[in-house]
Amino acid sequence: MFSDSAFKIFEKCIEKYHIKDDVDQPFKNPYPKEDIAHLLYRKNWIDTVQWHYEDLIRDPDINPEAALVLKRKIDASNQDRTDLVEYIDSYFLNKYRSVEIKKNATINTESPAWAIDRLSILALKVYHMQEEVSREDASADHRAGCQAKLDVLLQQKADLSLAIDQLLADIESGNKYMKVYKQMKMYNDEELNPVLRGEK
Repeated sequence: MFSDSAFKIFEKCIEKYHIKDDVDQPFKNPYPKEDIAHLLYRKNWIDTVQWHYEDLIRDPDINPEAALVLKRKIDASNQDRTDLVEYIDSYFLNKYRSVEIKKNATINTESPAWAIDRLSILALKVYHMQEEVSREDASADHRAGCQAKLDVLLQQKADLSLAIDQLLADIESGNKYMKVYKQMKMYNDEELNPVLRGEK
């Protein structure tokens, strides 16, 4: 199933990142550009780096100037994340372009790629919660609490994976159809953000 292969790619990416565990490490995609795995791996790398940006910016002793630089990196990462979601949706739109859409077909509340985005984040939650469960310096209560949370995350993984695979099957059979909507983010656009335009 697509969701299983996607999750394995996310796990591979997360493991690769944590060999060095450094937000500034170079990125290398092991998959060919024409493969959907290339987009999935890149997507999860962005999510993984941003996960650690978010940890760093919450340091109570962070230098304000360093925090501002980091905030800009987070903003850029969010834009990259959105762009990758649109690329992944475009892949599916192209893949299913010849499917005959049935008269009673419906559109889903979210596109395949936005559901896959959630699966990528979920892979990070599972990885880091498992780390907490395995922490030898943590109390038994802490580990038990994290195990309970991990159990919930794994159930979410099962449910979300099933939903993704069902959605793709419905699109492939013409029971559902999809569109790619640009996110229309305004805060990074000099023409749309009054602060960037120089207005007071």
